[in-house]
Amino acid sequence: MLVSIPQVLSPDEVGQFRTYLDKADWQDGTSTAGSIARHVKKNQQLDDTKEPAMSLGNHILRVLSQNPIFVSAALPDKIYPPKFNCYCEAQTYGAHIDGSLMQIPGTKQTLRTDLSATLFLSDPDEYDGGELSIETQYGTQTVKLPAGDMVLYPSTSLHQVSPVTRGVRMASFFWLQSMVKDAQQRQILFELDRSVQQLAAELGEAHQEVVNLSGTYHNLIRQWATPS
Repeated sequence: MLVSIPQVLSPDEVGQFRTYLDKADWQDGTSTAGSIARHVKKNQQLDDTKEPAMSLGNHILRVLSQNPIFVSAALPDKIYPPKFNCYCEAQTYGAHIDGSLMQIPGTKQTLRTDLSATLFLSDPDEYDGGELSIETQYGTQTVKLPAGDMVLYPSTSLHQVSPVTRGVRMASFFWLQSMVKDAQQRQILFELDRSVQQLAAELGEAHQEVVNLSGTYHNLIRQWATPS
């Protein structure tokens, strides 16, 4: 399941992010790649243990905690601190699958990567190429969203960033462990929650059918969720 989440960051917030990122000290991204990924990874990244990456990443986590689409789609349990990358001309990240387990920096906690996220920080007209391509059961899905929008997709997916041929593509990316491990169960819960919210808007939250359906949603959460 791919979920596009609009306006995670407002235009003003994107502008503030870019003020810091445009003058940041970018480093060779291959330094953080695994033994296989380093052969296909050609980009730049911020040191996520230093500023401005830490403050910007914390801001992203704060706004996402209040984003109903993100919470409903991800049912987050643990989130890896957001990282930041930059693709200039001729830079790319070839086809790869994200690592299955990651240690959360500064902790002894291990995170199972159920979902990957890319938050776009450059508008599509600022660069050519740079599309995020994700292999799904329905074929290849290509994603290139406005600055401030985010896409959430299964970490099990083979994906890549096509070469940038003009301009600069900036983004934040991170992984998360969901309280519901099974992807199909997460999709059912997400679709059910969307239906509950739609009915509540049309009929009112106190309507008996809304109450009943909401109860079914929460009972499924009890059945399937395994929070750490």
